Amino acid sequence: MSLFSRSTAEGAASPRPLGLYIHIPFCRAKCAYCDFYSLKCAEGEMDAYAAALTRQLKEYAPWCKGYAVDTVYFGGGTPSYFGAGRLSELLGVIRRHYAVTKDAEITFEANPDSARDVKDLKRLKRAGFNRISLGMQSSDAALLKAIGRIHSPAETEEAVAAARRAGFSNLSLDLIYGLPGQSREQWAQDLAAALALQPEHLSCYGLKLEPGTPLYERRALLDLPGDDAQADMYLAAVKTLGDAGYGQYEISNFAKPGRESRHNLKYWRLEEYLGFGPGAHSDSGGVRFAWPRDLQGYIATAGTPALLPSERDEIPPADRDSEYLMLGLRTAEGISKRVYERRFFRPFAVLEPFLRRCAAAGYALEPESGHWRLTPQGFLVSNQIIGELLDVMNADKLRRAEADEKHDYRMFIPEGK
Repeated sequence: MSLFSRSTAEGAASPRPLGLYIHIPFCRAKCAYCDFYSLKCAEGEMDAYAAALTRQLKEYAPWCKGYAVDTVYFGGGTPSYFGAGRLSELLGVIRRHYAVTKDAEITFEANPDSARDVKDLKRLKRAGFNRISLGMQSSDAALLKAIGRIHSPAETEEAVAAARRAGFSNLSLDLIYGLPGQSREQWAQDLAAALALQPEHLSCYGLKLEPGTPLYERRALLDLPGDDAQADMYLAAVKTLGDAGYGQYEISNFAKPGRESRHNLKYWRLEEYLGFGPGAHSDSGGVRFAWPRDLQGYIATAGTPALLPSERDEIPPADRDSEYLMLGLRTAEGISKRVYERRFFRPFAVLEPFLRRCAAAGYALEPESGHWRLTPQGFLVSNQIIGELLDVMNADKLRRAEADEKHDYRMFIPEGK
């Protein structure tokens, strides 16, 4: 049973783009900072899980007629630990049952300890995978151990070399800054080590202590860099990577020209995607929904009406204005006056005084072609900026609703009329 309307894409003049996300919830070990849905010591469920994913993928295929799948992303967990055979077979199911474009970006996440076999990587390349996102995290063995990572710096180098020998020309590396005991000098060394591996894409995330994780439980005992040190690390990454030719296109993401993650851009641009597997989220046909974080329940019910979402929200297009502002300001593209007014039928002018104050403080750039975007300094305080901008927007909504209720339409007349 589908959770979105088949009519959303059928009958369109041309196929609408769609991204697919496949969640692989298996890991050799659980990292001390991770709050994603993943399980260790569950290898015995891998075959049953692959079969369950296959059933759900086949179930949804008829509802995706009229869509062109231009990105596929296998995330986790650790997809590389799931095995090249299972990943290749699942991608084959997608290719047989969905209209996958010839130039589709097809990514799998990997940890260095399970992505060093050239034979396996070649099999994935032949199956159609063309992008790897590798969890490097740090080049310091002691820091890796402190956050529960089980790979070594040498294994990262081996995995990158194996990926290149297998023919992968689109490689992304993940790094984390603000680790327990990490100095600014160590972070600079991590950046240098990552650049030496010549990836096409880099993601640099600040460590967040999520409730329920081992690091969160030990937070009082951790020697964590302070806010100023973390800010310096972030700005150092922006400058170092920019000088090396990596453009910042989102708060945490940097890429060589043309190597931005097309799949992740879908999330930030409010484009459509479907998620498969426990904990996976979707946004398609005006509906956001997610599957329960329950491996056994998913295996038992996938492909049947018994699999029900853990959350589901229908969001009219005109009510996505807050999402547009929140997600758009995470990106280098920023937000557009023209897009905002045409898409949501709301005046952008009420937002501009606040944005000008942000520009005066060095947090935003004056608009180019009607686009406002944050500076690296603005990205550092983006949560506060976005929150205040939403307050401005919501206050205007309330004033307009009150005026409409009183049949006072003077505020709806453009100035000068």
